[in-house]
Amino acid sequence: MIVITARFPVLPEHAEAWPEISRTFTEATRAEPGCLWFDWSRSLEDRNEYVLLEAFAGDDAAGAHVQSDHFFAAQRELPPYLAATPRIINTTVPGDSWSELGELAVSRL
Repeated sequence: MIVITARFPVLPEHAEAWPEISRTFTEATRAEPGCLWFDWSRSLEDRNEYVLLEAFAGDDAAGAHVQSDHFFAAQRELPPYLAATPRIINTTVPGDSWSELGELAVSRL
């Protein structure tokens, strides 16, 4: 699977509204057949930064994503709300889902 982590520095005046600003792109991406997950988190250290964790089933799914109409729309619509260009890590990993973090295993009796 292709796993991508991106950090989005949002302009302070738009930080509270970012989930709504990015909603159309988020929902369209989540609906793609090859999208495994597409999840936003807000940084605890910088309230103007959102972190996107996304995964796609493979190269074909990731390629279809960046060629989609909603991706092209996001390229036009989202930058005016950003303070800087997002930073990204993109990697291929084995598997197709999350694994348990055994070092912090939880057992409930």
